[in-house]
Amino acid sequence: MSAQPEYSFFDAVSASFDKAARFTSWDPGILEQIKQCNSVYRMHFPVKIGDKIETIKAYRVQHSHHKTPCKGGIRFATTVNLDEVMALAALMTYKCAIVNVPFGGAKGGINIDPKKYTPYELEKITRRYTHELIKKNFIGPGTDVPAPDYGTGEREMAWILDTYTSMKPGEIDAQGCVTGKPVTQGGVRGRREATGLGVFYGIREICTMKDMMEKAGLPVGIAGKRVIVQGLGNVGFHAAKFFRLGGAKIVAIAEFEGAIYNPEGLNEEEVFQHRKKEGTILNFPGATNILQSGEALELDCDILIPAALENVINGENAPRIKARIIGEAANGPLTPEADEVFIRKGILVVPDMYLNAGGVTVSYFEWLKNLSHVRYGRMEKRFTENLNQAVLGQIEKLTGKEVGDQEREFILHGPDEADLVYSGLEETMISATREIIDAWKSNPSIPDMRTAAYVVAINKVGTSYAELGIFP
Repeated sequence: MSAQPEYSFFDAVSASFDKAARFTSWDPGILEQIKQCNSVYRMHFPVKIGDKIETIKAYRVQHSHHKTPCKGGIRFATTVNLDEVMALAALMTYKCAIVNVPFGGAKGGINIDPKKYTPYELEKITRRYTHELIKKNFIGPGTDVPAPDYGTGEREMAWILDTYTSMKPGEIDAQGCVTGKPVTQGGVRGRREATGLGVFYGIREICTMKDMMEKAGLPVGIAGKRVIVQGLGNVGFHAAKFFRLGGAKIVAIAEFEGAIYNPEGLNEEEVFQHRKKEGTILNFPGATNILQSGEALELDCDILIPAALENVINGENAPRIKARIIGEAANGPLTPEADEVFIRKGILVVPDMYLNAGGVTVSYFEWLKNLSHVRYGRMEKRFTENLNQAVLGQIEKLTGKEVGDQEREFILHGPDEADLVYSGLEETMISATREIIDAWKSNPSIPDMRTAAYVVAINKVGTSYAELGIFP
């Protein structure tokens, strides 16, 4: 018997691309250029860990230069390999195109288990990686702008920024070389929750569409919908939070050690604190334990949010999924085989390539903030509050009535940075959702929402190449 061919994430992305390319009219040469990774940097570098020297394997892939700088996260994980980084870089290109963020796609990764290193050792590895990127011009505010991803966060981005600025003294826009930084280092308020909030905005918009909800056999709106979230990391936690605040019920939460279920609803903050204290989400008060984490994905629910790693729903378990809507908060949680199963079952898959674009959208806002050297809201907050005060004063004078304290505070409030970031993200996700749905409706031959999203992305990237005059 021949061995089963190894799953390739990049091949899966390419297969989805090819499926959508049939619904576009671009020259095959342009399509091939859009699909391929432009630049691949594979590196090995030595770092002294304790009294030994370790050779660290790392990558940075720039998928497309149709717009610059390139943009994409850096992940620290033992699963990091070239295939994964190439696939994630390609998804970044399509993601940025769909949400109208003017970046080419990129991705980076270091093949380590960050839990096995002290903060000082991680700092050495991160700084050396940054040094390697600088040497080959694979980082810079106008070249390639990394961000956090799985296994990294604000701390690592601060190390990258400090390394870059120390090696590029006097570069006025140096803060824009990386996003996802602490606010004190030029980061933007609202970045941490951006991906989870973007997932909520995208699904919420789908749920306002009467025809989409009729197809899914669900009532319009988020309120009362039963939601299962896989993964209680940054994305899963905030997705669960905003769904709960929006009126949905989080009936199950899954993590690698198992899952918990409560049909009356779970509070993600309480579950998070329980896990912090006990080291597991299991045995949460009032919830039923599910020892096999994957079984939670197969429970009856309205909306399933896989917010962990790729390839968790495949041809084997897809037939058992009972959700009516699947929102891909993680990158590539469904295989192409799973997509085919869901098309047959009439389950709506809201694809990762735009649904989890909240992170890169707010990263774009952070990058703009760094280039403009001014905090959002600084110049208009007081003006708006003074104007609102004057308008409210006139209304109260004319009516002879005063509004209550809570209403007064809401009306007078001028937007600060987080308000403006949330507003920009909401507008981005609503516009992108409508654009994809419109593309899907305009061509009944397009089989699913993922293919429609790829069509939108291919058309935008193809137009950029054509307008650049690269293909005479």
